[in-house]
Amino acid sequence: MTSTLALSAASPGAAFERVTIKRRDLRPDDVLIDVSYAGICHSDIHQVNEDWGPALFPMVPGHEITGVVSAIGPDVTAFAVGDRVGVGCYVDSCGTCEICLRGDEQMCLSGPVATYNGREYDGTPTAGGYSRSIVVKEHFVMSIPEGMDLAAAAPLLCAGMTVYAPLVRFGAAPGKNIAVVGLGGLGHVAVKIAHAMGATVTLLSHSPRKRDDALAFGADHYVVTSNPENLRALAGTFDFVLNTVSADIELDAYLDTLKIDGAFINVGFPAKPYQFHAGSIVMHQRSIVGSNFGGPAATQEMLNFCAEHGIAAEIELVDAGEVSTAYESVANSTVRYRAVIDIANTLLEN
Repeated sequence: MTSTLALSAASPGAAFERVTIKRRDLRPDDVLIDVSYAGICHSDIHQVNEDWGPALFPMVPGHEITGVVSAIGPDVTAFAVGDRVGVGCYVDSCGTCEICLRGDEQMCLSGPVATYNGREYDGTPTAGGYSRSIVVKEHFVMSIPEGMDLAAAAPLLCAGMTVYAPLVRFGAAPGKNIAVVGLGGLGHVAVKIAHAMGATVTLLSHSPRKRDDALAFGADHYVVTSNPENLRALAGTFDFVLNTVSADIELDAYLDTLKIDGAFINVGFPAKPYQFHAGSIVMHQRSIVGSNFGGPAATQEMLNFCAEHGIAAEIELVDAGEVSTAYESVANSTVRYRAVIDIANTLLEN
């Protein structure tokens, strides 16, 4: 095993400390990555605070990882030393179940291995990208296209894939009229991607504050939802609505903006259960669906699409010593879309 420097939380809600952790020796199909950047996902905060149930501590978060290959196992064929690569939310799956075989390893029937706060199949706890290096199975490593900034690419490994998957699944394309709820870390990427796909995009937000940003990112329309009349005026408008926020919303009002056969797609985790009237979906054959990330092949497709269309996340770089402050900014929605830790230049030995 090898040692590497990492940022670790010893217990729920604890401050991050620089610690030395162990990484496994390279297996034949492993890739050793020198981490350059690690995005701060809102889910990192939930996991560190144990908001979603019991977690594994000490914890090294981070599943929005970009870096450079520094070594490969003898069976690795897709990567070479010096390649620019990324790693997302999962680092292993069984690879043999019907769900893995269709390319949805993130929903592996044996349970996918999370990049952090998970366990390898041998029981070893996983540690994420808030570290100087990480060892990952080749199948779960993505190539970062040339010309794509490694820092701005990091959030795409989670946020980008989270919104790309439903946009593809529900056919964002010319002639489609879609809405994105929320212009945060997920929503701003969704607007950029949906615009690049050719759809007509309306951004729905409770506040007018981000109107200029939304239009600059590619939204065709911006509607302030704090005025109920504005939503009522959109009745029967959208082919689908992509909800990127975890706020408590009046779901019936959003369902009524859908066309017949329209879909309300949820990728967030509201604290309270949704409530709605059955008539909102039955009478117009509307559906409420969830979308869960995507497998490695789809993630690579997303990265290639973003590179082709010049899409990247809007980011603020933070030093390794500023992660706790950055967590507050993300939790309070004061960060300008995504925070990314400059691992290579700031996570250094004391």
